[in-house]
Amino acid sequence: MILTVTLNAALDLTYRVPALRPHTSHRVTDVAERPGGKGLNVARVLAALGHEVTVTGFTGGDTGRLIRERLTGAVDAFVPVRGSSRRTVAVVDARTGDTTQLNEPGPLITPAEWSAFLAAYEELVAGAEAVALCGSLPPGVPVGAYAGLVRTARTAGVPVLLDTSGEPLRRGVAARPDIVKPNADELAELTGSHEPLRATQDARRRGARAVVASLGSEGLVAATEEGRWRATPPARLRGNPTGAGDSVSAGLLSALAEGLAWPDRLSRAVALSAATVLSPTAGDFDRTAYEDLTNRVTVTGEATAA
Repeated sequence: MILTVTLNAALDLTYRVPALRPHTSHRVTDVAERPGGKGLNVARVLAALGHEVTVTGFTGGDTGRLIRERLTGAVDAFVPVRGSSRRTVAVVDARTGDTTQLNEPGPLITPAEWSAFLAAYEELVAGAEAVALCGSLPPGVPVGAYAGLVRTARTAGVPVLLDTSGEPLRRGVAARPDIVKPNADELAELTGSHEPLRATQDARRRGARAVVASLGSEGLVAATEEGRWRATPPARLRGNPTGAGDSVSAGLLSALAEGLAWPDRLSRAVALSAATVLSPTAGDFDRTAYEDLTNRVTVTGEATAA
């Protein structure tokens, strides 16, 4: 079982409009509504790849009820809270393919609710083969929360992937997660470097065993204990990028669980990310495109001690 943690789960709304123009009214041509947040997107892709998945985090209010009712393909281990779960709105411009994202902050988590989650998490980790810690922290959760969750997983001997940003990322890296998966901006904020390969190596020195940075349409760059690689898709794809980074996490975790070598992990992650761009909603991927792209991803680098 792979465990994904989404402390700030959401109900994702995706609106498609012919063209997005500021200061005007828009006629929405298509609406999609589904459970979201980074960890839930990861879980949905993992389930589609055939892995057993359990999801946890916080849900509350009417929005939280809808999130739990609409979960598919994963075991629900969410901790209920009094506050209402957030919503996110993605507006997709059909003319350009660009997406505008609006994210609510999430419910205020009380100390008692946080303690209840920690107890549940410790039990869940004991039965997991890998853990993904994903996304933002809702109000009330300590800024060092992910660092503590990383240490719990490592104590249990369970590989852990961390995908967050800002101060939670900085503290989480110091707890020595097995994989850190920032995007280019998050990596630059963490390290102060805008050169991806140098920045991934710097992030590794801060504690992470492996750093895999998402570079959008340019693919991935990775610095690991076993070597350094760059993985690129065969062509730039236009579409909805929402959830593409989460598909990278799902690809890395699924390949880790299957015992694949790093170049194969990166090929899968890039193919899944590109296939997600071709899907209209986050947490989905175009399976035909994925199967086609997997053997067309270019991976370059060296397998040397880092």
